[in-house]
Amino acid sequence: MRLDRLQMLREERGWRQSDMARRLWVGQSTYSGYETGKIQVPVDTLLKLADIYDVSMDYLLGRTDRR
Repeated sequence: MRLDRLQMLREERGWRQSDMARRLWVGQSTYSGYETGKIQVPVDTLLKLADIYDVSMDYLLGRTDRR
């Protein structure tokens, strides 16, 4: 997982971690853990992130640089 992409995509939209946590129905500390790599992002959450950011899962996972 390209953790830097989660932060970059969030910041591009001007959102805080707490904003993303609410969108995903998780706590802010959980979302922070996703961005820092302390918590592995579940597959269903990866799907939600790809939809929210309008990117592919391959982009989030670092398998491609094409969004």
